[in-house]
Amino acid sequence: MNVAVFGLGYVGCVSAACLADLGHSVTGVDIGADKVTKVNAGISPIVEPGIGDVVARAVADGRLRATTDAAAAMQDVDIALVCVGTPSTHHGALDYRQLLHVAEQLAPQPATGGSRPVIAVRSTVMADILLREFLPRLEKHGARNGRDFDLCVNPEFLREGSAVRDFQSAPMTLIGEMDPRSGDRLACLYQKVDAPIVRVDLATASLIKYASNAYHAMKIVFANELGVLCEQLGADSHTVMDVFCRDTKLNISKAYLKPGFAFGGSCLPKDLRAMLYRARHADADLPALGALLRSNELHIQRAIDAIVATGCRRLGIIGLSFKSNTDDLRESPMVTLVEHLIGRGFDLKVFDHDVMMNQVFGRNREYIDRTVPHIATLVCDSLDELVASSDLIVVGKNVSDLETALAAHGRHDQQVLDLARVWPATTSVVAGRRVSRIC
Repeated sequence: MNVAVFGLGYVGCVSAACLADLGHSVTGVDIGADKVTKVNAGISPIVEPGIGDVVARAVADGRLRATTDAAAAMQDVDIALVCVGTPSTHHGALDYRQLLHVAEQLAPQPATGGSRPVIAVRSTVMADILLREFLPRLEKHGARNGRDFDLCVNPEFLREGSAVRDFQSAPMTLIGEMDPRSGDRLACLYQKVDAPIVRVDLATASLIKYASNAYHAMKIVFANELGVLCEQLGADSHTVMDVFCRDTKLNISKAYLKPGFAFGGSCLPKDLRAMLYRARHADADLPALGALLRSNELHIQRAIDAIVATGCRRLGIIGLSFKSNTDDLRESPMVTLVEHLIGRGFDLKVFDHDVMMNQVFGRNREYIDRTVPHIATLVCDSLDELVASSDLIVVGKNVSDLETALAAHGRHDQQVLDLARVWPATTSVVAGRRVSRIC
């Protein structure tokens, strides 16, 4: 394929050289004449292990060249990759002026030569900026997305210091598309890369990239804060984290990485508080770990705000224990939610097939009688009864026969708030009822 790569920094240079190494004909475009001169001489303009050999080989084989002339680079091009920088402003917002400059360069003739190129943005940027700022500039002279060109997002996962290896052995090739045709053409660019191709919409692709970077930052901070605590308490931080990482069932896995409701139970809140208490007494400041409980409280508040916003006063709450398949109510976020709603004067009924009052004994029964006896009086034994008497159904736990109960005993003016992500995000109506979510 004929490819134009705009921006010859770390992402652009590696992308251009590695794509040329795969057999594509690539033209790099940059406003810096020095970078262009170096590339045309077979010299990498960046310092990166392995990139010098790839650039030299691609230039020698005639598959890679560079220019400052954007219009010339777009002649008969199939794919245009936008790889310019999007640094931070002093406020923390993105400075996307380079991105808009490229759009201005492309706008006069985005379909030169009768072709219909895919313009794929590899720069890290939110999709709303692309749609609100970048796309209008591409269309300013009459060219139209979906007719004269196709806009896609193609985030990269290249780390400085291992970028060539990361390109050649990528975890995935991520494509954000507005229609299947554009995604098909962009996917062809990466046929020879040994990585699965993941195709989603523009906004999802952009946020996958941001989620990845934020998670990497969080992992570093988590390890460093644990290291601080280990140092204060005389533990070997590297041994702690080494053994921690051996648990690939929960610790280093996809476990818990699914948006839903707040955490609770007998372990997580208690042990987090104990660790933070001990850290304070050891003069170890752990701000990231310290923010977890506050963040959890805010998530419960989001649910309260969403309930209040519906205007409904008669509520059916499904789920009371802190997670499915247990009757443990200790520090359950659903209990906290119910207590807030009682305080606000809502008319509540609660159903939880794991917490049937005539079947709860021992310590759980003692906890209910001592701590939340007022909630116990709201628990009903019948899901049908709850559905029939509620204007808003708040789902905090998966109940297999909920849709059946809604169809049989509900009303079409009822609403459903899905806190547990029982239904996928694409589901907006269940048994004729509108479904909303908080995340």
